[in-house]
Amino acid sequence: MAGLATTLGSGAMTNPIGDIENEAELMLLIGTNTTEAHPVIGYKMRQAARKGCKMIVCDPRRIDLVDDADYWIRHKPGTDIPLLNGFMHIIIKEGLEDKQFIADRTENYEALKETVAAYNPEYVSELTGVPVEQLYTVARLYATTNKSMLFYTLGITEHICGTQNVMSTANLAMLTGHLGRPGTGVCPIRGQNNVQGACDMGALPNVYMGYQAVTNNEIKAKFEKAWGTSLSGKMGLKIPEMFEAAHEGKVKSMYILGENPVLTDPNANHIKEALEKLDFLVVQELFLTETAVFADVILPAASFAECDGTFTNTERRVQRVRKAIKPLPGQANWETICQMSTWMGYPMSYDHPGQIWDELAALTPSMAGINFDRIDKTGLQWPCPAADHPGTPFLHSGKFSRGLGLFQPAEHVPPGEMPDEEYPFLLSTGRILYHYNVTTPYSMGISSIWDREKAELNPLDAAKLGVQTGSSVRVTSRRGTATTEVKVTDRVMPGIIWMSFHYTATPTNELTSHHLDPITGTGEYKACAVKIEKVEV
Repeated sequence: MAGLATTLGSGAMTNPIGDIENEAELMLLIGTNTTEAHPVIGYKMRQAARKGCKMIVCDPRRIDLVDDADYWIRHKPGTDIPLLNGFMHIIIKEGLEDKQFIADRTENYEALKETVAAYNPEYVSELTGVPVEQLYTVARLYATTNKSMLFYTLGITEHICGTQNVMSTANLAMLTGHLGRPGTGVCPIRGQNNVQGACDMGALPNVYMGYQAVTNNEIKAKFEKAWGTSLSGKMGLKIPEMFEAAHEGKVKSMYILGENPVLTDPNANHIKEALEKLDFLVVQELFLTETAVFADVILPAASFAECDGTFTNTERRVQRVRKAIKPLPGQANWETICQMSTWMGYPMSYDHPGQIWDELAALTPSMAGINFDRIDKTGLQWPCPAADHPGTPFLHSGKFSRGLGLFQPAEHVPPGEMPDEEYPFLLSTGRILYHYNVTTPYSMGISSIWDREKAELNPLDAAKLGVQTGSSVRVTSRRGTATTEVKVTDRVMPGIIWMSFHYTATPTNELTSHHLDPITGTGEYKACAVKIEKVEV
């Protein structure tokens, strides 16, 4: 499954967004609050459902799409692997697997079969809280529908076992042959508009552009020749590793562009301590963010409306971006970076972002056929290896990039921190529609609509705590404390409090877990233990 794993690891959808309305017969959503985190795609899902496409929502929280779903699987937080293994157990038990696809296009099937054999419906029901009959219904429906698309987002990846969660979604799709055709696929939806583009451009510690490994000597030599300098060939640090190294005094300076880790990263007090230990911090930003206040130097940033270049969206579509106004700082971000590089001893001289793109396309086989002229009006989806190539709407047609898809079975991994006597509640976090991500606290208009945190608490828990909608509570974990207003609602299960992370006044990420996915370094935002106390006014 390495070919598929590479795509999923990059966060790219295997199939285009248009398949939702035009091709899919069933949508299986797991760990994705699409209408609030990805409202355009969420709206397309609603349209598809209203046209007759079946929808299955797997989520511990009653998200808005439950109202449009044919089935809602309300599994306990942190039990995605048992749930997916349970589906696969039933599919194999009833002979619903795609035997031809497995035989022709995959390997390691027997290992998967052996692993999921232990996840019988009764055991999975005990682990997940999902009734046995629901497990059977959903497994049969996904397997027997000709065109089934599977969607996930941060509800899958932001766990200590996020990588295994992702592999489990791929296992399920391969088991049923829902890959390599229109209206099928595994579709991780990117959290922001150009996260895909940033990763494609090599903003990861282990790859150059187009996911070319920095440890590959041939690839390294190619880039050394093109750039006229020597390169290390060693993988860099992931973001959590950077902050740990800052704590240890091994990383002494940082340059942070368009990122606000003090508000967005887990265990935020630990992040603040790391920033305070740096000898030198540069932050390039639009606003004086919570991170920028730690900076020794603040550089003005230009927004998307002030820059030429490209964005690559979640379906791998490279699109032109044109500046609407002149950059308010006097220059675009790429110009600032070029100037810094030149001053530091490596001259960079470009006249336009198109020149930068042409250079990277020449070094990146999957994007070699893309240039600014070709995407002047309509974007192209990579892989696009040649100037006469039309782009690739869906991936893995005929074969995977590694040849055979590799099944990678996974066992259940509980969250790194579970409720106990001292911290009896489980905190889970996410986004709300009005604030999209975290830059909007600086927008007066948006803040006027939803100006403060309103944590969700189940009515049974609210009654025990003696609080009601509008009451204030103090939420405390082993790492920090935050005060929030509550909204009493059955959208969340008993024993769970759900919070967003958009507000400086309620720094939710001072509470979140220090546990990380050991492979990706992603924080476990979706599960940590807290206690809740009523705040007397």
